[in-house]
Amino acid sequence: MRRAVPHQLSFAFADSPQGGGKTSPPDASGGRALLLHIAKPKKKARTVACTADASRLLEEVAAVSNLASALLKVIRNQGAPGVDGRTVEEAQRNAVPLIAKLRHALLTGSYRPGEVRRVWLPKPGGGQRGLGIPNVVDRVVQQAVLQVLEPIFEPAFHPSSHGFRPHRGAHTAIAQAKEHLTAGHQTVVDIDLSKFFDRVNHQRLLERIAQKVTDRRLLALVHCMLKAGVVMPDGTKIAVTEGTPQGGPLSPLLSNIVLDELDWELERRGHRFVRYADDCNIFVRSVRAGQRVMASIRRFLEQRMRLQVNEEKSGVRPPHEVHFLGFSFQRRHTKDGWETAVLLSKKAERRLRTTIREMTPPNWGRSLAACMKDLSRYLNGWVAHFRLCTKEGVKALQTIDAHIRRRLRAIIIHQRKRRRFLFRHLRSRGVSIKAAAGAAFSGNGRWHRSNRPGITLAYPPAWFTERLVSLATRWHELNTGVQASGQLMLPL
Repeated sequence: MRRAVPHQLSFAFADSPQGGGKTSPPDASGGRALLLHIAKPKKKARTVACTADASRLLEEVAAVSNLASALLKVIRNQGAPGVDGRTVEEAQRNAVPLIAKLRHALLTGSYRPGEVRRVWLPKPGGGQRGLGIPNVVDRVVQQAVLQVLEPIFEPAFHPSSHGFRPHRGAHTAIAQAKEHLTAGHQTVVDIDLSKFFDRVNHQRLLERIAQKVTDRRLLALVHCMLKAGVVMPDGTKIAVTEGTPQGGPLSPLLSNIVLDELDWELERRGHRFVRYADDCNIFVRSVRAGQRVMASIRRFLEQRMRLQVNEEKSGVRPPHEVHFLGFSFQRRHTKDGWETAVLLSKKAERRLRTTIREMTPPNWGRSLAACMKDLSRYLNGWVAHFRLCTKEGVKALQTIDAHIRRRLRAIIIHQRKRRRFLFRHLRSRGVSIKAAAGAAFSGNGRWHRSNRPGITLAYPPAWFTERLVSLATRWHELNTGVQASGQLMLPL
């Protein structure tokens, strides 16, 4: 029997035929409809991987319905092309031959993942975060593997792990943190892992996967994905010996498989904790206990799991100094006992103000309406996450709202060019001569004049209500069940 030669898979483009003549490209919408039809049987058996033979899981990965479902999800997620330059739209147009070719390559063992394109994204606190972008074909395979492995590992993950898991997220993590603090565990051991995704030990990760997966072909496939080379922005190619590059669909599950060992070790020691990805908070009753736990867990991470603690970001802290998913906490005693308030962290507020400053430059050259539209889109997404603040955090949101309105008034002053033009404009908006003159002819700069009575009377908070998203108002809408016109409600 002739042995299949491993190779890197490429697209078979139906819209680029060999030979003469013109051929119309396949319809992308038709390809999507076909994918939905093929993937339909998968929805009827979501737990098939749980009941399948653990030694024959590769057949589940390479099932046509599973590959079609994986391709659909990759198409929905969009994303940039990888090293080969192929887009998700091209994959959609060539869905049928691509799935057939993928299935054959996986079952014969000839599939090899392509190189991963490395891009650098700026971190809010400074520095850069590396992101790996696999080829579209490789993202499909990773998603197909994820759909088989996730039902196997997900039920066994610790309930205090909240990152990258179905039906869990920031809202469940913050709720559990509140429970621990309210119960009297008021000192937080804040552990942040340094370059976690770049330092995952491949051998230990594969050993943990092998505890539940006995299909050596699937283990070899995952190993090939981990070893895929990286192409840097300058074209340099780097061999990979450790780490799971962020950017692929499979990376979050692999990170949880690695850190599940930490979760159950903390459970064995009787600690109360909350973990979201590589950010872990352990709740203890005193600073002394926190220092002891920090030293012990650091040894476990470095010696047993071969991971490095980020000393700069980690520490033993009171709740109000914690920065967990953008939130901090504050415990207070009421007549009903101890309560825990969830507040916007200082770091998250600084980041928001920096973004607002970048989006509202004093020399804004386009229309004010365009500025408010872009700003509203960003603020709406931002508050969808930070709606988790309790009512004690609304005051900070109101302060930020006022700051945004003042920056927009400064833009209005700039766009009037000359002081006399501003004076006439304010008078046309019903401002008295004295107030208009005070705002227009003041010897101070634009920022000072943006808070003068003349400009605030011409553009009061009510003027911005219909034109700009208010963080405080949106918080109330999301937390009291009042739905804004045309906006989707997010359940708490």
